[in-house]
Amino acid sequence: MNTPALVIDHVSVRFGGLVAIADMSFSVSEGELVSLIGPNGAGKTTAFNVITGFLRPTHGEVRYRGTALTRLKSHEVANLGLVRTFQKTSVFANDTVFDNVLIGLHRHGASTVWGTLLALPRVRGEERRLREEAREIIDFVGLTRRANEPGGALPYGEQRLLEVAVALAARPSLLLLDEPVSGMNASETASFIGLLARIRARGVTVLLVEHDMHLVMNVSDRIVVLNYGRIIAEGAPAQIQQNPDVIQAYLGKGLKRA
Repeated sequence: MNTPALVIDHVSVRFGGLVAIADMSFSVSEGELVSLIGPNGAGKTTAFNVITGFLRPTHGEVRYRGTALTRLKSHEVANLGLVRTFQKTSVFANDTVFDNVLIGLHRHGASTVWGTLLALPRVRGEERRLREEAREIIDFVGLTRRANEPGGALPYGEQRLLEVAVALAARPSLLLLDEPVSGMNASETASFIGLLARIRARGVTVLLVEHDMHLVMNVSDRIVVLNYGRIIAEGAPAQIQQNPDVIQAYLGKGLKRA
């Protein structure tokens, strides 16, 4: 985990007179899980938006495996393997869990419109392969028994799992998760820790934004702490838990041993 995959290089974001991010620099190595934490309004989601092409920085550069991302559109960033989830679930509410994942997989399909309309043998073969992959992803995240239910009918915690499944369908090399256990109970969060381990075992690098400190401290290789758009600390979980600036700004004494 010594080779930088993602490099955020002196990035600043200003909205008029408001500084959302101030001179932010950090990196994420291949295979690493890095958590970006901080109080509400610290700039975490803004950082995600810059990395994934939804927002251009006022200053600085983002690079992924040597490619500059700053001028790319969000779908171009995704094509490089950077795939994200969002704070609010963004599943297709009226489509089944299976179809949600299948829709995500079809962006990799090679079929032409005419090939699909004519149901050519190659197209039928590709469709079978994608359907098999969709079933595998659904099983991987633990939603097999929900496969035929509408995405919008799932409990909120399972909708979060479905969003991760759709993100995995895009075959990411770097997965950016924005508060993935929001709305989950303790049992669901514990299961999600196991899912993160399985995702990493597939060689996927992870950048995580999360408020659940039990999860963050148990899954992170490193933690980057933002406060008012500035990085105030960076290090291993044990270092962050003992950092007085982090305790004062975010963790609080009661969460020192989260």
